[in-house]
Amino acid sequence: MENDCVFCKIISGEIKAKTVFSDELITVFEDIHPVAPVHLLIVPNKHISSINQIQDEDSPVLARLFYVARDLAKQHGIDEKGFRVMVNTGKDGKQTVFHLHMHLIGGRELAGRLMN
Repeated sequence: MENDCVFCKIISGEIKAKTVFSDELITVFEDIHPVAPVHLLIVPNKHISSINQIQDEDSPVLARLFYVARDLAKQHGIDEKGFRVMVNTGKDGKQTVFHLHMHLIGGRELAGRLMN
């Protein structure tokens, strides 16, 4: 856990969030600034700053992110019509919290383009 990481504080329970799922590898909570009816953050419990810091030993965690995204999309009824999973990395990639996380976004038709 990083002392100043807001996601580490959410995972530890120090900061409250609307948690929708948690296990030994990941925690999932609602985004505080949702861009769609379903906007969840799927976060490794282990502090990994970004994709650039992933190690081979993190493979089970990374696989779990995708399996949980699949399951939550189904639970929220967005699996059939479609959804987006997204990871922002670094300043130019618009990463604002430097703890690796995946956005699961859906529940409405999303813009066709990711960039302006």
